[in-house]
Parts: sequence; structure tokens; C-alpha cells
Amino acid sequence: MAKKGKDTRQKKGKETEQKEPSCDLGERVQPAAGSHGFASIAAAIRTNRYLQLLLAITIFGAFLRLFQLGAASVWLDEASTLTFARETVTQIWGSLSTGTEFNPPLFYWMEHGMLAFGDSEAILRLIPAILGILTIPVFYLIGEEILDRNTGIVAAALLAFSPFQLFYSQEARAYGPMLFFYSIAFYFFLRLLKSWGRRDALLFGIFSALAFWTHFYAFVPVLALFLFVIGVKAKSILADLRAAIPLGISIVTFAILSLPLIIFAVQLFLVRTGSAPAFGIQGLATITQTIDQLSGTEAILTWAFTLLFIAGVAALFPRDRQKSILLAFAFVFPLVLSVILSYRMPMVPRYLIYLLAAFFPGIALTIRPACSLVKSRYLVYVALVLVIAVNIPHLYLYYTAPIKDDWRGASRELSSLAAPGDLVITLPGYIHQPLNYYYNNETAGTLESGFSRVGDLEAAIAANPGHSAWFVVTGDIMSVDPQGLVVTWLSQHSQLAWEDVNGGVLILKYSG
Repeated sequence: MAKKGKDTRQKKGKETEQKEPSCDLGERVQPAAGSHGFASIAAAIRTNRYLQLLLAITIFGAFLRLFQLGAASVWLDEASTLTFARETVTQIWGSLSTGTEFNPPLFYWMEHGMLAFGDSEAILRLIPAILGILTIPVFYLIGEEILDRNTGIVAAALLAFSPFQLFYSQEARAYGPMLFFYSIAFYFFLRLLKSWGRRDALLFGIFSALAFWTHFYAFVPVLALFLFVIGVKAKSILADLRAAIPLGISIVTFAILSLPLIIFAVQLFLVRTGSAPAFGIQGLATITQTIDQLSGTEAILTWAFTLLFIAGVAALFPRDRQKSILLAFAFVFPLVLSVILSYRMPMVPRYLIYLLAAFFPGIALTIRPACSLVKSRYLVYVALVLVIAVNIPHLYLYYTAPIKDDWRGASRELSSLAAPGDLVITLPGYIHQPLNYYYNNETAGTLESGFSRVGDLEAAIAANPGHSAWFVVTGDIMSVDPQGLVVTWLSQHSQLAWEDVNGGVLILKYSG
């Protein structure tokens, strides 16, 4: 009798699910018998509205990420990427092992390979752009795996038109690639929870390791997923140790692939946390500023996206408690841990770009209860139009207003100001990297040096009498001169000759 009652409840549940309005845009169409390869793909696209929409969204996303790819000037961090990419493969690894660089080598190795095609701005940013494009369909798969295809298509659209992800898809740094690898790992983690199969466990471990090899801070969301699955499966594992095999596969795979990196990661972490951070944000500002940037930096969007995420996760809870808690945990755990770490190491929102893998699908989940109210498939199209509409103002500003330090303009201006024999001093010294991407002191006939102490400035000027001295300064000077001694000296002994439109780069002339 108990079995019969259970079967009855299951049957009623299925009937309820079938009757529930879902705004589905079309049934899944199986490939025609005998079709294979490109013919099968073409047939699927012709008959599947979701694939058509995903293809269109991905194409628009590709256009946004490739449009004006090389227009913005290379800035400090991108120039630093080029500096390491120009080293040999072994030298790049050596920079990590000696503590010269605080980032893993995988992205630099990828950029090293790209140098065969040149070192223009567009070439340097091409890998993040391509991986940023490929992340769009991955978000569709994540949303579909969490709930359904409507969730997937809205999640893909949120990413495709996201100004935050667009920026780091056009940035020659590892943040966009980290999101790509972590998103794939998150997708296979979702599959692993459902199948508890060895293949999904292996792929989750592999892509988690790739994310870690791309950026050290990927360890935080990966740790969150491991903690979650341990908590979920603890009871079944204790009942039967064989149930731990998939979990063991994931952990061992990640550990083996990451072992060479973990040793250095621990050492660098101790260095980073050995003193108070010289830049970044601290405390609860880590949460507010991160969500603000994930949402598009508008207060109204920040509140709207946050509330939609909470509503989406809450709406999923009665249907799938485990995935609902997973989305909340995958989003909240890294934020809380980042607040704690922000007092011991530099913390900026871009380190947490991987939160998009939970944030956008969580927001997209609200399409399901909305469909239950409106009961029209056109609601999906309305949702896609809204995603585009709320992001248009930010996208317009992104392509029309300067968003990075104008080192191209600084080089041009310095070339017109500094005469042969003049002294050019970069403050701090390491900002010579973006300057020298455009400026050649040998061609200009100037003497270039980099300092961060007042005594060194005065000695260099005294050693070059009869010639003008020019200072190229950015806000980074405060990270090497936290007491402000250099800034005070400059205010007394120099005058402004030029600054970029955002005030990020200054050229000052020594006035005695």
C-alpha cells in the first residue's frame, strides 16, 4: 500500500509539472535519422528556437567583445601581462616561484603563444575576448541544468550584455578566462550532483584546476563547491564508503593537477597577508562594491538585480531545495570569506568575477514564476528585451567614454613636451611598463628613470643640470609611498603640464 501511495504522489507530481505554464518556446526536436555532423547541427538550429536565440545572443555578444578591441590604451596591468608574456615558458614559471609575480602562469603562457601574431592591443586582448564569448553558451547550459531552457537563455543574455563581463573580456588579464574555466567547472558540478557519475566528477576536477591555474582566487569558489558537496553527500558516504568515489575523483584530480601550484600559492598567500594591504577595499564594502559592479554600477540596477537574485533562489527552493541552497552558498560564501581576507590582502571586485556563474542564473530563475503569472511564451522575449534595454546606457558609455588610463595620449604629449637631454621620471618606477609600450626615450633622446623616494628624485635632478625634468605620475605612487612624502614634494616642486581625461595619468614639470 505504501508503494502504491508513493506511485500516486509521483504521478500527481508529474501531472502538475506538465500543466504548469512554463512559457516554453518549443519542444525539444530530436535530430532526423541518419543526420550527423554539421547537417545534424544545422537541422537542430533550424528547428530549435532556443538554439536560434542562443546563437543570436552569442553573435551579438561576440560583436560587443570584438568591437573596438584595440581602441583603449594599454594600461598598467595589461602592460605587466605583456612584460611576463615576453619571457620564456620557464621564465614565466620562475617569476612565480621567486615571488616576482603573484598570479599563476597559465594566462601568461597563453599570452606568450599569442605574441607570435604580434603585441598590439587587440592581440593582447584576443584570448580574453574569445573566452568571454564562449562563456555565453556555458551560462545557457548552467541555467538549463539548474532549472530549464528559459532560465538558461535569460542567463546567457544577462552575461552577453553585461558591462562588467564585457570589460574583462576586453582586458588583457586573467579575470575573464578564470570565469570561463570556473563556469565550465560549475556546470559539471551541477551535473555531478544529479548523476553522481565519475565522468562528471573528473571534468569538474579538471576545469576547477584550470580555473585555479588561471587565477589563484578561483580557489575560493572551488572550495565552496567542495564544502557544499561534502555536506550534501556526507550521510550517504557514511552509510556506504563507495558513494565517496566520485567525490574522491574530483578532489584527487584537482589536487594532482594543482599540486605544483598549491605550494607556491601558500607561500605567496603568506606574503600577501603578512602586512596590511596597500590597495583595494575592506570590510562590508567588499560586498556592496562587488555586487554593484556585477550589476552594472547603477544603484537602481544593483538593488533590482540583488532582489531578483533573492527572489529567483527563493522560487527555486520548493522545487529543488538542493540547487537553491547551492546558488545561495556559491554566492554568499566567497563574499563572506572575501570580507575577512580584505583586512589581510588586497581585495577588488574583479577578483570575484566568478560570482556571475551563480548570480546571473539566480536572477534568470525569476522567469519561471513570472511565466506562471503571465502564462505567455512572449514573456521570454520581453525578458530578453529588458536585459538589453537596461544595459544599453552602460554599453553606450563603455564605447564612447574613456575607461582606462590614456597612456597612448601620455606618450604623445610627453614626446611634444620633453626635449632631447631632458629627464623623464616615472613615479612609481614600475609604471614605465605602460608608458614604454608607446614611448621610446631612445628615439626621443631623453633620459628615463623610475623612483619612489624623494632623495632619489633630488639626486637624479642634480645629476642632470641644464635640462628640464618631467614626472609621469599615477595614483599607484601611494602604494609605494603611503606616507605621501613624494606627493608633498611634488606639490612644492612641480606644476601640472598634462593629465588624461580621467585624471589617472599626470605629467608634471619640475619647477625648482
